[in-house]
Amino acid sequence: MALTKKVSEILSWYSSENPGTLGNISKLLMSGKLSGTGKLVILPVDQGFEHGPIRSFTDNSEGYDPDYHFQLAIDAGCNAYAAPLGFLESGAVKYAGQIPLILKVNNADSLSTGEPCQTITSSVSDALRLGCVAIGFTIYPGSNLSGKMYNELRNLSLEAKSKGLAVVVWSYPRGGSLAKADETAIDVVAYAAHIAAQMGANIIKIKPPDNHIYDPEAKKVIEKFGLKIDTLSDRVKHCVKSTFNGKRIVIFSGGPAKGRDAVLEEIQQVAEGGSFGSIVGRNSFQRPKEEGIKLLNEIMDLYKK
Repeated sequence: MALTKKVSEILSWYSSENPGTLGNISKLLMSGKLSGTGKLVILPVDQGFEHGPIRSFTDNSEGYDPDYHFQLAIDAGCNAYAAPLGFLESGAVKYAGQIPLILKVNNADSLSTGEPCQTITSSVSDALRLGCVAIGFTIYPGSNLSGKMYNELRNLSLEAKSKGLAVVVWSYPRGGSLAKADETAIDVVAYAAHIAAQMGANIIKIKPPDNHIYDPEAKKVIEKFGLKIDTLSDRVKHCVKSTFNGKRIVIFSGGPAKGRDAVLEEIQQVAEGGSFGSIVGRNSFQRPKEEGIKLLNEIMDLYKK
């Protein structure tokens, strides 16, 4: 399949990457119903590991079956499906070649306490064995253990890219001196996106920011230069600009489960702000299948405009 002009432009921003990594980025951008648009809608299902199966799958009990999520992503026309090792191993053979896969190589559980940190739970070799196009890795900027995660990310990124895989980074500020409300502050989220870009992420996943400002020094700069942060689209625009002036693929999480109208209203603003897409988990797989597919398709339609 010939690359579109938009996909070719995006790939030109990653000129330091090898042909294998560039090829796998192009596979993500040339798959599903958004193929060729430069936009992505990805189904992530790491919530069972992160929050437990009762909280994650009881709303729609079909979600206990790993096959369900493969089929949901394929039927909806998502660009990719991302999950930890166990879920991908369960369906990788059955669904081989039907949708690009992203192996989430580190995870955390909600049973542990202490400073936020993620643990490596799989490997680059696992990703290659399962036919993945990329690894996914979470960092927690702000955590007192962020240095450990940065070091692990750097090592895994070097290995993954040397073997032709792309690298997707979940950059979620938390821990340290950050209160819960600070985790989605505009200056903090933009900073987290920039850190992920500096770490060499090909694709960066962040949360939609609110208009709260954490750092007093950042607030002075925002006020001095009149940076627009009133609307979500304004804030998304700033986060995209913070990743090398928009020359890195930045996508936004769908967040906690909420009503259809609230989901679409939020993503409409995210799209207007210049986001490269959305990664929507609970708001899709916790609904009945047909309803989940319909919502994912409505999200895709917003990015086609």
